[in-house]
Amino acid sequence: MIDNFALGLSHGLMLLAALLLVRRPDLDREKAANPSARARRGRRGMLGRRDTPVA
Repeated sequence: MIDNFALGLSHGLMLLAALLLVRRPDLDREKAANPSARARRGRRGMLGRRDTPVA
């Protein structure tokens, strides 16, 4: 009985969180938070950043 209650409660809370996230109005907008940061990163992005040029 407790196991079913715990599963139901946890899944219900996850469903509630998912529904609240989906209903957010800012999900429909594709506005960069800081456009100059994107320009500084360049083509490679943050993960492929190199400080020294490769010959």
